[in-house]
Amino acid sequence: MIIAGNLLFEGAFEPGWLECADSRITRVGRGRFDGTPDLAPEGFVVPGFVDVHSHGGGGAAFTEGADAARTALAAHRAHGTTTMIASLVTATIGELLQQVEALVPLVVSGELAGIHLEGPWISPQQKGAHDPGKLAAPLDDAVTAITSLPPGLVRMATLAPELPGGLAAIRRLRAAGIVVALGHTAADYTLARRGFSVGASGVTHLFNAMPDLLKRDPGPVLAALESDAWLELIFDGHHVAAPLAAFICRRYAERVVLITDAMAAACLGDGDYTLGGLPVRVAGGVARLTTTGALAGSTITLAHAVANAVAAGVELAAAVRCATANAAAYLGISNVGRLRAGNLANVLELDASGRLLRVLA
Repeated sequence: MIIAGNLLFEGAFEPGWLECADSRITRVGRGRFDGTPDLAPEGFVVPGFVDVHSHGGGGAAFTEGADAARTALAAHRAHGTTTMIASLVTATIGELLQQVEALVPLVVSGELAGIHLEGPWISPQQKGAHDPGKLAAPLDDAVTAITSLPPGLVRMATLAPELPGGLAAIRRLRAAGIVVALGHTAADYTLARRGFSVGASGVTHLFNAMPDLLKRDPGPVLAALESDAWLELIFDGHHVAAPLAAFICRRYAERVVLITDAMAAACLGDGDYTLGGLPVRVAGGVARLTTTGALAGSTITLAHAVANAVAAGVELAAAVRCATANAAAYLGISNVGRLRAGNLANVLELDASGRLLRVLA
């Protein structure tokens, strides 16, 4: 039994308790419990973090196969991320299908909650750290190859709606049960709105790899903010300035999804790495392509993201929600992200600053 002075119920901390058996939460209650000493008397008990956009960690990338994926998963789990989606970067459809096939056993076993294709259906003008030689439009055969995969395997795809066939691809992917996030896009405001109207339900790392929000050309940022889409946000202080990221978290707390966009260097340190075959140098914790200087994902964990958000003025409960319940709802994963009976027993203890103290279950 886990008994805590501060247990996260729907959006607020209260004294409470929960019981776990067979890797599930069996009972949850408010208040004290029979005078039993608290397991976490000073800490804040929250659900395990849910990362819907990560490329790896611990020196390994999800593109490198099952063993590497398990290395990345273990590295992030040690930092409180108990549910992860494997994000694959731009490659040919044939290469992506091979990478997906290598991860099938981990999805079947529940080690991975699914796969995210961040590319190749992205804009050459907003490619970021993706291989420009492998970018492609979402044409019929490629979309069919993905939608024909077993349901639940590919859970999400990032797509630039301005590409040939872009809007039709959004409709087809959504019809197949795949979440579509607009991202790595040069779309203007009007076209981005159309993308959301035909089925896109999220935006890949808001503000990054898209036109800036300008007073006469608000672009996809305003289209995303005024929609009901989920807003992915990298809270590392480099991709988005901390005051702006904190404002978005506070203003759109019910829709923000904290992500890491982590690459292999997460949970390790500075040095030379690769991302999708492209050379990356990490210096001072910031990952950049050695060829163009473009940001190449991040090196943070969700534990870092939550602590960064709290340090920037976001309430702890709201920051946690953005890394748990919102993330699970974004991809329709119902058994994680909240401390409630029937959910997986993924439980963490944080301090008041959002720093991870320990993984309780």
